[in-house]
Formats: sequence, C-alpha cells, structure tokens
Amino acid sequence: MPKMKTKSSAKKRFKMTASGKVKAAQAGKRHGMIKRTNKFIRDARGTSTLSAPDAKIVKSYMPYDR
Repeated sequence: MPKMKTKSSAKKRFKMTASGKVKAAQAGKRHGMIKRTNKFIRDARGTSTLSAPDAKIVKSYMPYDR
C-alpha cells in the first residue's frame, strides 16, 4: 500500500503533545481587536488543546503524528 498523505494545512496549524492531545492557537485573535474585551485578549493568549471530537478529526488529517 502507498503511504497516506498528511494534510498540508493541518501540519502548519496543529502540533501533537506527547500524550497525544492536539495543540492549536487560540481563535479570534487575527483582527478586530478593538471590539474584543481585554479579558478575551488576555485569555486567548498562547495555545490550547482541542476538544476530543475536534482532535479526532485533526488526527485523521495527520496519520503519522500520533
């Protein structure tokens, strides 16, 4: 069988932790910061782990990063 391909968009946006969880950047920080509250901007700093249903989809995009 040929090798499965990794989705290029997924490998640029997501990283896997050692325990198999999926890390992603926080959403909602690209533009429109004036209408966001300071609390939202502060809480959306850094990265977060995806929920289990979302992580399942992302893992199917990256078959060799488990």
